[in-house]
Amino acid sequence: MIVVSVLLLGPSTPGDALVGRPLPAGAAAEVVPNRVMTWNLCNPCEKSNVDRAAEIATYAPQVIGLQEACTGDVKRIRDLLESLYGLVYHVEYGAVLQNWGRCGGVPWSPGGFGQALLSAAPMTDRVLVEYPDGGSEDRGYLAVTTTVDGRRVRVFNTHLAQRQQESVRVGQVRVLAAAVAEYDRAIVIGDFNATPETPELAPMWALAADTDPQCHPQTSGTCDTTTDWYSKFDYVFLRGIASLRHQVHPTAYSDHDLLQADVDLT
Repeated sequence: MIVVSVLLLGPSTPGDALVGRPLPAGAAAEVVPNRVMTWNLCNPCEKSNVDRAAEIATYAPQVIGLQEACTGDVKRIRDLLESLYGLVYHVEYGAVLQNWGRCGGVPWSPGGFGQALLSAAPMTDRVLVEYPDGGSEDRGYLAVTTTVDGRRVRVFNTHLAQRQQESVRVGQVRVLAAAVAEYDRAIVIGDFNATPETPELAPMWALAADTDPQCHPQTSGTCDTTTDWYSKFDYVFLRGIASLRHQVHPTAYSDHDLLQADVDLT
């Protein structure tokens, strides 16, 4: 019975409860309409969805892209954001892998694993693309149209192949960049598993700028790091959009920090 319960509930949700922890001083009082964020949840890391929801509620972005996300966890996070903090989000799932070891379920019907997008505004024109070569694990991108800073914009969320798989990421970035190039204005968020100067990211740099205006492929030393191993792997790329403010928020609930971008679409 214990084994069955673990399979059904999933391994990544210990300590989930209906009591949220208080938000820190200075936390956002409501959704910030021009704020977008990206966060790799880390899986399997066995972190509570209550704590994950509190981290997101602290900054209350209009849109947040999650990577290494189980569909069940994302649903619980979305529900907790509403029930504990009054923040109402729409959700789109971008599962590219079915894995009960990561996401629970049962072996013959495992939970979905991949990307997800939470948006305070409705999302339309959802597209989920799995890269032809995911490397050691299936990878892809999720794209939607939604509202940021009062304007409709195309938002992409991706997770590229693991850090040692540079040649695989070359092909993945080509697929992603070709899709992004179709839009004059787009936001591309995610875990690219590559530092700014790596050759495979060149097609993205040709299309868009990082939310940090000091972060360039030629000067990666000025980029804020976003991981526990002090690398810049997480990006908010902006195409045809101005960055007003960016900030990396360290967290105890993942091996990746939250990356915030406040933007101007006007």
